[in-house]
Parts: sequence; structure tokens; C-alpha cells
Amino acid sequence: MGDEVKLFGSWASPFSRRVEIALKLKGVSYEFIQEDFSNKSPLLLKYNPVHKKVPVLLHNGKPIAESLVILEYIDETWKGNPIYPEDPYERAVARFWAKFIDEKCMPAAWKACTAEEEQEKAMEEACECLKTLEGALKDKKFFGGETVGLVDIVANTIGFWLKVIQEMMGVKLLTAEKFPVLFKWSEEYVGCPIIKRDLPPSDELMVHFRAILKRAK
Repeated sequence: MGDEVKLFGSWASPFSRRVEIALKLKGVSYEFIQEDFSNKSPLLLKYNPVHKKVPVLLHNGKPIAESLVILEYIDETWKGNPIYPEDPYERAVARFWAKFIDEKCMPAAWKACTAEEEQEKAMEEACECLKTLEGALKDKKFFGGETVGLVDIVANTIGFWLKVIQEMMGVKLLTAEKFPVLFKWSEEYVGCPIIKRDLPPSDELMVHFRAILKRAK
């Protein structure tokens, strides 16, 4: 009997998409269970009673929550096509940049794209974060070197979702002029066949985010 793998997620969530990318890179078959944010299922609340949000990976009946935790679990459970670097120091560096993206880059970028007040200041802060992240790429094709790794997967929020949001809001944040290295990475990343074939339609994402912004007002 093989592994039973289920993923509770959302088509519009970059955090769910991270887990899907990792599973597909590993060649792991899974069942995707679409969650409705306005009417969360009893199973989601059962398996993630603390945060009550997606993604949740269910592996042989055992739940794992939070995308970064799930990515590490996947890499340790299925050994082929490693997501994390083998070297302990490089693994620590990858974890650092993954946290930087989630805790610094994306909050700053979202604020820069949606702020109604002090937008110039928000843009400056977001640009500083993206500049720092760009520095981590150096002359590499991907953050993971020649292949997609942990930081690339986590940075899907930058490589695809941010570009959709800034287009929707008419904001020029991540551009080839401002961040040539990071912009080139984003093009390479979304151009990868395993990434490209499962990206949600940009127009549908815009409708989704407009609804979120409308509810927030």
C-alpha cells in the first residue's frame, strides 16, 4: 500500500502552490482538496485548529500545517530531487531567505501595492527589501543554483503573485529597470515547465484579489 497524500489548499494561494510545486518536483501523487475561505471545512478546522488556514498536508492521516514546515517535511520524507541544499550552512542560509521573503518582502510589497496613505514610503521600503533579495541571487540562474530550490519555491509570491497584484493596482514595483537580476529570475522561474503549467490564470487572480480588497475596506 502506497502513501496517502492529501493537500487542503486554495487555487489562489501562493502558499498552497508552494506545496504543490514541491510535491510535483518530488514526483509525489496527491489529492488536492479545494477550501472555501468563507466556509472552511470541518476537516480543515480539525487538521489545523491553531491557524485554521491552508495549506495543510495530510500524509497517511497525519496533518502538517504551515507552508515552510510542510516543505521541510516533504524534503525529509521523499529524498529524490532535493529542495534544500545538502550542506548544513547552505540549508541555514536558504531558511534565512525563505523567512525574509515571508516576514519582510511580501508584507512590504503588498503594502506598497495597496497603500492609500504614505504610498511613497511604502514603495521605498518594498524596494529596499527587493534590492536585498536580489543581492542573494548574485549571478545564479535560481536561488538554488541551476535548479529550483527552497528559496525559489517560497519566492513564488514575488515571481508570479506580486507581478499580478502590481499590474492590477497599476504599480511599478518589480520591473526589469529597477531590479534586472530579480526580474530575469522571475521570468526564468515562471517559465519552468513544472511551474508554468500549474499557475492560476492572471485574470482570475485579479478578480480574487479585488474581492479581498473590497472586503477589507
